[in-house]
Amino acid sequence: MIKTITKIGNSRGLIFDSALLQLARLKEGDQVNVEVHAGGTITITAVDREWIEPDEAADAAAEIISQNSELFRRLS
Repeated sequence: MIKTITKIGNSRGLIFDSALLQLARLKEGDQVNVEVHAGGTITITAVDREWIEPDEAADAAAEIISQNSELFRRLS
């Protein structure tokens, strides 16, 4: 994919269109690691995000709800 370096304020940058972001599984606000290699090759890699397994997330949510049931009741 060919991209053009664009002036952005006093800097220069690349615009990542939504299709490219989807393919890379990135979204606004995600952190990336940028490396410059010999010969001028630039590699952009997503910073590993910590993932929680769905079962762990469900257990954690159930625990929070259980510990705060009175608060949730008052808020509803």
